[in-house]
Amino acid sequence: MRIGSKYCLGTSGFRPTSIGLVCLAMLVFAGCDKAAPPPPAPAVVDVITVVRKDVPIYREWVGALDGDVNATIRPQVTGYLVKQNYREGDAVKKGQVLFEIDPRTFQAALDQANAARNKQKAIYANAAANLARIKPLAAKNAVSQKDLDDATGSELSASAALDQATAALDTAKLNLGFTRITSPINGIAGIAKAQIGDLLSPSATSELTTVSTVDPIKVYINISEREYLLGQGKMSTAKLEEIPLELILVDGTTYPKKGKFSLFNRQVDPTTGTFKVGALFANPDARLRPGQFAKIRATTTVHKDALLVPQRAVTEIQGKYLVAVVGEDNKVDVRPVMPGDRVGSDWIISEGLKSGEKIIVEGTQKVRPGAIVTPKPFAPEAKPATPEANKPADKKG
Repeated sequence: MRIGSKYCLGTSGFRPTSIGLVCLAMLVFAGCDKAAPPPPAPAVVDVITVVRKDVPIYREWVGALDGDVNATIRPQVTGYLVKQNYREGDAVKKGQVLFEIDPRTFQAALDQANAARNKQKAIYANAAANLARIKPLAAKNAVSQKDLDDATGSELSASAALDQATAALDTAKLNLGFTRITSPINGIAGIAKAQIGDLLSPSATSELTTVSTVDPIKVYINISEREYLLGQGKMSTAKLEEIPLELILVDGTTYPKKGKFSLFNRQVDPTTGTFKVGALFANPDARLRPGQFAKIRATTTVHKDALLVPQRAVTEIQGKYLVAVVGEDNKVDVRPVMPGDRVGSDWIISEGLKSGEKIIVEGTQKVRPGAIVTPKPFAPEAKPATPEANKPADKKG
């Protein structure tokens, strides 16, 4: 018998010692560790069912709001500003007095012109009476022809002088009237650019203020030459003017009233290569003001029976666009597709999908072709009240 060996030799042969039993147990447990792990559970993915529907395609342009008519108010006579009769930013009526210039000088000029006219009127009356006396005498040869000619000339000269004095009186009346500067239109009056006591002059470079008609209000946009040609190729200018327009304000809200195109500039701007186009929107409560910025949205076309899927469901790999489709057996099929126009955060799929198929929206990174998944309905996040405009996407592939 050897001390320390794994086995002891006895009458019945080799017998395992305690050390041998421990080694045997370790071998058994090591064999258990090498057993295959259980298969992973199928990945949970969010899916939607593809359906066909009519999808309107929008175009958007950034526009600047302006008054339909903008009347620049300037002084027409020279004088000191003595009164401002309106509150800046308020609505004013046609003929309402906005500013007053010191009228005393012009009143004096009017009185002088009136006196000069009265004088010429008296001179003319005397010349006319003298001619009336001489004419019958000349007919009887009681006076010479020279006397008749002189009387006739004096009457004509007095008449012309009276006309001149009358014109001067009218000019003086106009100048006096120009001291009361009125609004030529109904509209919103802007901030005054002159202060009480300023000396005003028609030659001044700055206007007094501007009055703008804001109902309707005009929105100017610039469209590219390509867009213009595309629109003209599809419909006439009259038809373009019938397209209903939406106005998207800077806070994301949609203006409740529809607008329409009202004008197209006669030429392309050579510096930008764009057409200037104007649209009109009703603005009865003067909510919209000149100088604001907004987006104009127009429905350019409608895709009939289009397949619309979320952009997040489409994966781009090396210029190819793929969608993961879940079959009846919950097996994944990664399929190439051809995207078309972009509609907000969605894409129109022109090739590669059929109506009624289920596609993965969330969880595409967890699957591979042929994998088994556990689908659940996709619950989209709440969208704002005003969705993004539908814009044509760049052509793919």
